[in-house]
Amino acid sequence: MPTKGSHFTDVRSVIENLTPGYPVYCLRPKELERSAKLFLDNFPGRVLYAIKCNPNPLVLQTLYDAGIRHFDTASLVEIATIREMFADADTYYMHPVKSRASILSARQIYNVDHWVIDHESELDKLIDVVGAGDGQVVLVRIRTKSFGAAFELSDKFGAPTQAAASLLDKVAEAGFQPGLAFHVGSQVRNVEAFRDAIATVGQVLENANTHIHYLDVGGGFPVHYINEDIPAFMDFMDAIKESLATINLRGDCVIMCEPGRALVGSGASLITQVQLRKEDTLYLNDGIYHSMSEQRGGFQMPVRAHRLKGEMASETMDYTIFGPTCDSVDVLPYKLALPADINEGDWVEFGQMGAYSNSMATAFNGFFTETYVTVDEAPLLPDED
Repeated sequence: MPTKGSHFTDVRSVIENLTPGYPVYCLRPKELERSAKLFLDNFPGRVLYAIKCNPNPLVLQTLYDAGIRHFDTASLVEIATIREMFADADTYYMHPVKSRASILSARQIYNVDHWVIDHESELDKLIDVVGAGDGQVVLVRIRTKSFGAAFELSDKFGAPTQAAASLLDKVAEAGFQPGLAFHVGSQVRNVEAFRDAIATVGQVLENANTHIHYLDVGGGFPVHYINEDIPAFMDFMDAIKESLATINLRGDCVIMCEPGRALVGSGASLITQVQLRKEDTLYLNDGIYHSMSEQRGGFQMPVRAHRLKGEMASETMDYTIFGPTCDSVDVLPYKLALPADINEGDWVEFGQMGAYSNSMATAFNGFFTETYVTVDEAPLLPDED
């Protein structure tokens, strides 16, 4: 198998050189750089990459080289990954619920000084483990309304408005630099989600007795999948900037965001191979237990078929797609339109696979995807409507 540093001009070259019988991630550094620049040039503050979305070292290094210096981390492993790769990067412990052991290690070993909470018990835990003050920042995460995100997060995290105001005052009284945070959900298709959440921030501030030093507007910025009608990137940026101007913030308040999907979603595709065809059913060497688990959430990626010898039929038909495991649940929730003559040995490339693919894969049944290459080719995107 190739090394992680293997580079090719395009996906076709990958297939010609490797003829892979195993799945291959094709990372696109130029696309990752483009996405990073888009956020760095247009967001009015710090851009934190949410590394849970794709923690591959090649991805992290590319984003760092493109100018990303702040990272949203939610576990001690993620914190260690960033600290060990980038000595001058900042990590933020953004999980509202943390073990005492991880808090202690994050502070003493990795010098973490930014924390998120959404309950008074978590504040007490922080004070008990690492002490108050000492230049540390504590952001209170607030609950937001639903605006049709693919995955709602306020069902699990976030304090209601009045409780958030009370908790914010307690953060300040304890000697921390206080801040607020929210997350409108993953893959948000409505810019009003950010307007409404920032308005809620304003309500919290009206009910609190302290100003905030930090405001984190979270992530949720969407990626273009098949059958997804999403606003333009700048619509989100404009909504955030306009809404921030309507609330009472300190002049030196640090504004932050924590994109994951929107930074890396288009930065990779996945090459799979057909292992068997049964009439209108294809068996691939990757599936929902591995790189495609998020497709159960309703996302449909663009695809294209590849064959080394001979042309493929221009006619298409719809296929049921099974993954490689012995589990019948390992099936995509939608059918794929692929060439009518596709067969065993041909390859199927899935686009928009940079987000929540390798990071969510298991090794169930002994199958796993571990090969990464880089390509210069433009990303495989859905056709424009």
